[in-house]
Amino acid sequence: MITLYGIAHSRATRTIWALEELGLAWRHVPVIQAPRMRRMGRDPLAADAALNTVSPAFLRLSPAGAIPVIDDDGFVLGESLAINLYLAEKAGGPLAPSDAIERARMTEVSLYAATWIEDAALVIDKNAEAASPDAAALAAAAAKLARPLDVLEGRLAAEGGLVGGRFTIADVGVAEILRYARPATALFDARPHLKAWLAACQSRPAFQKMWALREAEVI
Repeated sequence: MITLYGIAHSRATRTIWALEELGLAWRHVPVIQAPRMRRMGRDPLAADAALNTVSPAFLRLSPAGAIPVIDDDGFVLGESLAINLYLAEKAGGPLAPSDAIERARMTEVSLYAATWIEDAALVIDKNAEAASPDAAALAAAAAKLARPLDVLEGRLAAEGGLVGGRFTIADVGVAEILRYARPATALFDARPHLKAWLAACQSRPAFQKMWALREAEVI
């Protein structure tokens, strides 16, 4: 059985969603981000601290000290996008690449989103929850996202999907990255194919199950 280390208030959402989409058996070991614990006034190195990203037991498993991490019968893997690609190939089926070209395309769009979209999207997400949003930072993030979102809009318009014209494991990771930018509604209103694609991704039962777990999570 696959063991997932992490919490749903993290990039582990991508892997939880993937596991549910793929129908793989898994169990959950909560691991909290150490910075999150510090913001909550809790010492991650205290003797009674919950398992977290600087806990010696977790660092023995993952020296990088980042979540999510999976252990698949002794095969340990970190980095959410790499985990998801591995899980899809393990499970097979329509979410997985059908050949080397699709594998390359899934890797390409996943890395593109992580490299060119995620940082700016996180600025939007952070300010959406702030008591006093930084208008200048929001405007800069929206401007930075214009071109990469146009790239995705063009691909969706031309091909009907990110890869192969169907929902794949790449959609899971990219949709979760774009979720951070959702408060900037004008970005999506200006790109109807992207807006419709993201809504369709988030309407899937596996996403809804993951989101319910996240909403119920106590950290």
